[in-house]
Amino acid sequence: MPQQFQFSKPLWKVLKDTKVYETPIFTLHRVHLLPDKKDEEVPFYVLNAPEWINVIALTPDNEVVLVEQYRAGIHESSLEIPGGMVDEGENPLEAAKRELLEETGYVAGSIKKIGKTSSNPAILSNYTHLFLAENCEKIQDQQTDGNEDIKVHMIPMEEFLNLVKNGTVHHSIVLAAVAHYLLYLSENA
Repeated sequence: MPQQFQFSKPLWKVLKDTKVYETPIFTLHRVHLLPDKKDEEVPFYVLNAPEWINVIALTPDNEVVLVEQYRAGIHESSLEIPGGMVDEGENPLEAAKRELLEETGYVAGSIKKIGKTSSNPAILSNYTHLFLAENCEKIQDQQTDGNEDIKVHMIPMEEFLNLVKNGTVHHSIVLAAVAHYLLYLSENA
């Protein structure tokens, strides 16, 4: 049984939370906090965003279904696993199935949650739920939305792990999903 960690640092007191800016995918808040055992407040900026999902999708031949897309933040293309936002009224499992189908045209024979990661707890309020989809098969063409321009790649697992190792696959949440996948494999071997 996994060992539990006991956190010992008390939460800081929220004195004020002000929405500064709103976009379709996040809101920027200025949060005034009072650290434990301090008398002076500290301002922080936090991006409030919906929950996200990422899916390691495997075919019966143990190929990984990957998506290549342009990423404005780094002004480069990125090779990733399918993923996206959990829509309002949707749970993470439903979002994982939807995003896999929309971005790739694939459905999973089975899908299970293998972990959860805080996307960037220093500035982001959300979590990313990580899923393993097995026995994936293509049933339709992609149905991307908005500004998505995605190319699907099928890569054998061993080659995918080499792309992770050499830095070709570098998206931090994808790397977290890979870590959870490898832990899942070691626990279920």
